[in-house]
Amino acid sequence: MTSDQVKILGGNYGNWMIAKGYRLTASTGLHKGDRDYQQDQVVVLSHTRCKGCVMAVLADGMGGRSGGRKASDQVMLTAQQLFERYAPETDDPLAMLKQLLEDAHTVIKLTAISAEQEPHSTLVAFLINPGGDCYWVHAGDSRIYHFHGTKLVKRTMDHSYVQLLINRGEITEEEANFHPKSNILMGCLGTDKPPPMDTHFIQHLCAGDSLLACSDGVWHYFNNQELGSVLNTLSAREATEFLIQKARDRAKGSGDNLSLVIVKLEPLDS
Repeated sequence: MTSDQVKILGGNYGNWMIAKGYRLTASTGLHKGDRDYQQDQVVVLSHTRCKGCVMAVLADGMGGRSGGRKASDQVMLTAQQLFERYAPETDDPLAMLKQLLEDAHTVIKLTAISAEQEPHSTLVAFLINPGGDCYWVHAGDSRIYHFHGTKLVKRTMDHSYVQLLINRGEITEEEANFHPKSNILMGCLGTDKPPPMDTHFIQHLCAGDSLLACSDGVWHYFNNQELGSVLNTLSAREATEFLIQKARDRAKGSGDNLSLVIVKLEPLDS
């Protein structure tokens, strides 16, 4: 992978500490895959006034070269503005994440006037407070995974047509990956209808936990066991590099844009 194809940031983003003395290490990755344009965006934000408060945001834009990128850019800008004003000591974290989704949806709809095509975007975001509590929100088919060691604790459920078929027991998760309508979303940001909004609360993250947010250009090529093994074995940066390279290999020349962010909680003596 050449430098113009992949962007990987990471290592430890400032050696964040949370209340119980764990270290947060993080890495983000972007790759345009085999598409002409990059419409995914991802960012990890560290709170300027509160050490150990971190928010990760990922958006998979849709709607042509201009539309999709404008949509994902608006998600990033909205996230940065809201996080700058967020006060962990007094503000409701879930309310802030819900506002992020709602405000980004509204702004994306407004950008449709000047976009080449109607702009849409998925959104996944998770917020870690200094005490180790974690909150997330999502809309669309980008995902968040929570692992402890190699074990999957929980992941988001896609707002997609094939997820409805899985829920009904009509197809399996493996069959969904090859379904002819696997790219159809039941909701996202920027549409005429209000976007779906699923949230989740983790009371206490602990050493050995990992959080992975990624677009479908990444998760499409891995099962839960593979992801858990990679996150447990490799550093955040190494895991980012490995998952992008392996997804590129498995795409065999037909890969979508790829984006991911990994945050790992590691004991201070590791």
